[in-house]
Amino acid sequence: MGFAQVGAESGWRTANTKSIQDSAKEAGVTLKFSDAQQKQENQIKAIRSYIQQKVDVIAFSPVVESGWDTVLNEAKQANIPVVLTDRAVDSSDESLYVTFLGSDFVEEGKKAGEWVAKEYTDSSDPVKIAQIEGTTGSAPAIDRAEGFKTALAGDSKFEVVASQTGDFTRAGGKQVMEAMLKSNPDINLVYAHNDDMGLGAIEAMEAAGKVPGQDIKIVTVDAVKDGMTALSEGKINYIVECSPILGPQLMDVAQKVKAGESVPKRILTEETTFTPEQAKEALPNRQY
Repeated sequence: MGFAQVGAESGWRTANTKSIQDSAKEAGVTLKFSDAQQKQENQIKAIRSYIQQKVDVIAFSPVVESGWDTVLNEAKQANIPVVLTDRAVDSSDESLYVTFLGSDFVEEGKKAGEWVAKEYTDSSDPVKIAQIEGTTGSAPAIDRAEGFKTALAGDSKFEVVASQTGDFTRAGGKQVMEAMLKSNPDINLVYAHNDDMGLGAIEAMEAAGKVPGQDIKIVTVDAVKDGMTALSEGKINYIVECSPILGPQLMDVAQKVKAGESVPKRILTEETTFTPEQAKEALPNRQY
């Protein structure tokens, strides 16, 4: 299997890489792995290299949604099946990949928005929200924003006063939060598209003399160990899980595809949500 990873931009991605590498070893799959360092051109180069090497299956987690048709057509011409993991592509030609294994990002955004709506259900005061987005053009950033917006639609007290990309990194989250606090010092809540950006936002809040989780509430997506720790301490108020442990499912799918078996076009990962109390319970046995 040739696997083209996005990069190592977050704790989630590191856990995802480890899951894939460990599962390949366990399943006896020879894994050719590349790290695209969050650049689409690097992923395209890696996929072309896997085509030349005549691998049995190509799997990758697309950096952005668009611009894959040419290289995926090349894989199709070479009769090499492609599995999308974690993120989708926006191609209208679904024959270019056999399946997409990953989370429902729109649903994750909805879960985050539903918690916010419930949290402020008894308040009539305006709620000023800052959104720290993931990588521009990536499926999770587009879908998590859409789901969140849908969940809060129709209630005029909620207003997203600032929305900017932190590129899924802790440093990006900190930088964006610093700027947002200057332009909107009266923010009530931060919705970060992943834990790492939320953790960066916490650093910026604390440096500005704010108490995260109290002065400004924080909702994030992922549930990696550092995020769960901050949740258990009350610095984050709610986390929507997005599991990075896709390795076992990916190896299972790859082996079925190689054997010529049919697989569903969409395979969902099972996920939950966490409050501070639930995080305290889950943390001792957390794998990532």
